[in-house]
Amino acid sequence: MLHPQLLADNVPLQAEQRLLILNSAADPFVQVAARQLSRGRIILAEDNVGALEQAYAAPARSQLQHIPFHEYTRETSPNTIDVAVMNLLYQPSKAWVYYGLEAARYALKPGGRLYVTGAKDRGILSIARRMRESFGNLETVEISKGWRVVAAEKTAETPLPAEPPVWPQREVFAGGELDEGTRLLLDSLEVYVTDVALDLGCGAGYIGLHIAERARKGSVTLVDASLAAVALAQQRLQEKGLSNAQALASDATSAVTGQRFSLIATNPPFHVWGVNTKAVGERFIRESARLLHHRRGRFYLVANRFLKYEPVLEECFEDVQEVGGNSRYKVLRATSPLRPGRRGERERVDELTQLYKGWR
Repeated sequence: MLHPQLLADNVPLQAEQRLLILNSAADPFVQVAARQLSRGRIILAEDNVGALEQAYAAPARSQLQHIPFHEYTRETSPNTIDVAVMNLLYQPSKAWVYYGLEAARYALKPGGRLYVTGAKDRGILSIARRMRESFGNLETVEISKGWRVVAAEKTAETPLPAEPPVWPQREVFAGGELDEGTRLLLDSLEVYVTDVALDLGCGAGYIGLHIAERARKGSVTLVDASLAAVALAQQRLQEKGLSNAQALASDATSAVTGQRFSLIATNPPFHVWGVNTKAVGERFIRESARLLHHRRGRFYLVANRFLKYEPVLEECFEDVQEVGGNSRYKVLRATSPLRPGRRGERERVDELTQLYKGWR
């Protein structure tokens, strides 16, 4: 569970300071800090476009500056930041955390402090040890309900990297290896040469590249909320010379609202901030139903078998079938999307059917 006041109560700020938020723009602390830094600046080193939109929607947005998390050390100078903050809750893996720690050590002025907060089950104790090794010191600022705030100061004795830290692309994206679920989806995916397709939540871009190579007379748009993922996907499209495809940063389908597609494919994440959830996948399903052509639109989704996406699929599409998979994963195909009015009509038909069965 998020402790929204933990950082606000334990990170002292002065009005003119420069604050670096390390891939944690969704934390309520950002808005608290904006009110305190009346003459200062908040730099959001952020990867997630949804978190960015949330941060910039608040009244204090004029004090915010954004630099993509994966480009921070490449785009900035060292020794410019007074305070840096990172919440482990928002980091997808330890590779992101380790880069964040090195980015902070690079960015902070001598005497500047890094504050990291997180729960024990998110690895705060091991991260604290890593901070001590990197900075040469560590302070436990607060312990509350399984959460901690720890801090390290950049001192004259803090060892500095010879070169600016480099974004660990290989570690972040599993060394370029295709995961089992995506492989099963690609085995089941039917692509027409003229398809206008969407790879929703593209990650490193495997699904979109696969479609682009087959839909030579069509086009493919790859979208993801992660700026690092979009950059990698676009790089791979260029390396393959695929001029019929593009990669866009997008909170779900926000970047392609109003467009229509004949094919949408997705391997949606079901871990969000350390919690198993169907919320992202269900949002993908509902938004995809609105973007597909009614007559020839096809929607493909791969998921772990224990994730029950079928009820939402059946709410949004006339036909839902399992077309591939194995003992761990299932590939579902949905066709003939129901428009909002038709969905209500279908629910009424289902109710009448159940009543009829009861009468019998």
